[in-house]
Amino acid sequence: MKKSHSLFGIAIACLFLTAIVLPNILLASTKMPAFVLENVVDGKSVDSVDFQGKALLVTFFATWCPPCMQEIPTLVELQQEFAEEGFSVIGLSVDQGGSAEVARLVERQAINYPVLMADAQTAENFGGVFGIPVSYLVNKSGNVVKQYTGLIPHAVLAKDVRSVVK
Repeated sequence: MKKSHSLFGIAIACLFLTAIVLPNILLASTKMPAFVLENVVDGKSVDSVDFQGKALLVTFFATWCPPCMQEIPTLVELQQEFAEEGFSVIGLSVDQGGSAEVARLVERQAINYPVLMADAQTAENFGGVFGIPVSYLVNKSGNVVKQYTGLIPHAVLAKDVRSVVK
């Protein structure tokens, strides 16, 4: 019986490493995918090259997603807190109805970071967006160093952003 318990424990440990640790290790060496997307406010194209040398928090969201809406004040605070240190949040909307509703959200919520309309290719290039919100922390070298799924507390995000802006 003890042998089967130890094998079970090893199997659980392997699953943990595969599901939790390994993806973050692999992300540490992954370049952020390039994109050119439309800004929801003015319709101008925004190229990811414009953010070279900055630390980023790229977040996929939608106007109809309650956790995404809850996250906005935290993202606004992070933008205010770290912008002068070479940091930017980038919101990538996966809304299907066009940019007008997203632009209204930007105005209503006084969003102070770029909000762009994501396309299917961009979502796929980030590894496939299967749920929202999902965010990617990118260091100043342009490497994705962490992925967050769901609503993440401000303290966690601020600590992680601090580690990539220094």
